[in-house]
Amino acid sequence: MKVAVVMGGASPEHKVSLASGKGIAKAVEILGHTAIPLMIDAEGNWSDGQHEAIEILQACDVTVPALHGDGGEDGVLQGFFEQLKVPYVGSGVAASAVGLDKHLTKAVLKAHGIAVTPGVTLRGSELTDTETATQKLKEAGLDFPLFVKPGNGGSSFGVARATNLPTLLAAIADAAVLDPQVLVEREMVGREIDLAVLEFPDGRVETAPALEIHSDPGQPFFNATAKYDSGATRFVVPAPLEPGLAERLRRTALDVFEVLGCKGLARVDFFVPADGDPVVNEINTFPGFTPASQFPRMWAAAGMSYAEVVDTLLRTAVANG
Repeated sequence: MKVAVVMGGASPEHKVSLASGKGIAKAVEILGHTAIPLMIDAEGNWSDGQHEAIEILQACDVTVPALHGDGGEDGVLQGFFEQLKVPYVGSGVAASAVGLDKHLTKAVLKAHGIAVTPGVTLRGSELTDTETATQKLKEAGLDFPLFVKPGNGGSSFGVARATNLPTLLAAIADAAVLDPQVLVEREMVGREIDLAVLEFPDGRVETAPALEIHSDPGQPFFNATAKYDSGATRFVVPAPLEPGLAERLRRTALDVFEVLGCKGLARVDFFVPADGDPVVNEINTFPGFTPASQFPRMWAAAGMSYAEVVDTLLRTAVANG
């Protein structure tokens, strides 16, 4: 097969995407296929030119959109592929768009009875009107410490912990630079557990053993530094979970995948408070995919090599047409 691997993009996750794409392209070659890397630069332009990229995409059997964040994981590129009638790995336009939008994700999941991190979304004048914003937080029963996040995006870019009003206002201003919607959420004290969901060519959807994150204790939370630049962050897989909790997380991850209409793959991230029920933090419809990333680590614990996971994604995309 000829496999186009699209990587890069204009989001803050450009470098992460390059690492994911290079890992996938190498696995494609190991599987005996031909990998054709296609780069989108940091300004959002196709490095080989858009017309040339279209010709390459239409000449390939399947495309892997190994992009994270805006312009790649938000349905925009998926719609482009749909127009070109190009088979591609992962979720379609709607699931990708909703999955990257944290506000919409939580609204849809809450409507289906799935518990999510408590929080509110600020937009428009709420981003600069201190009185309106604090009143909205008060009405939602939110108090410090709080987490502030851009409404779209991943890798914890633009995420900050606020412990008082000055730090909250600064965090909102910083997040608003990245996105016109800003989420303010309650700090969840407890365990951070990830579930990897994978669709197989025959239509089965399964989860790998859960992974627990032990973030670098020198960082205030599991931020971009703890994720990518720290040797002190540890991932434990399989996570030591009581069987009932493990099954509950597994079922919820599959429910999230189904409710949002996902395809191919996803990583569902949970908070598990010591004295409460698990809540969904977010979903990644195309999670980090370097050999060291959480998603392939979880499937390695299930006995699947990195190349075997990539092979499953390719065969599933072809089967789905």
